[in-house]
Amino acid sequence: MKTIRRLALPAGIAALLAVFGLATAASADPGTILKFDTMAPVTGPYVGASNPIRGVPGGGLPWMIESGRGSLDRDGHLKVRVEGLVLADRAPVPPALRGTNPISMFKAIVSCQTIGADGSATVTNVSTATFPANTEGDSNIRAMVQLPHPCIAPIIFVTSPGGAWFAATGN
Repeated sequence: MKTIRRLALPAGIAALLAVFGLATAASADPGTILKFDTMAPVTGPYVGASNPIRGVPGGGLPWMIESGRGSLDRDGHLKVRVEGLVLADRAPVPPALRGTNPISMFKAIVSCQTIGADGSATVTNVSTATFPANTEGDSNIRAMVQLPHPCIAPIIFVTSPGGAWFAATGN
């Protein structure tokens, strides 16, 4: 019985040291605040400027998306990969444009709920530069953005260069 106690104490100390060591290493990591593997295209009542989300208007026509994924770190490192982000294959999209991406550049907007200088709830939207997009609607966005602190309930939008959204985190 004494042998078990003698072994248990050093083992317990070693376990605590390991846990604290891991916690320290984790706190040095920038940390992911949002990781997503799905995005929703602008459609229905969100098409156009009538129903913006956090001040970001929808694109002027409905879109569809094959896949969208990415992540946002606490330090503002943003990665977004979209594939097949194209105009919807239905009216009101003109037949010649259906299933294509007519926009050569996309950008991303990160939208955060935050706390204003006066202590009130507010929204802060930060944009990336533009990134190339092909006619099949594929694009890689990798950027650093200046996030507000705190950044609560972030939403990532893929937008036109002018800021109208085509896809947003969600399903």
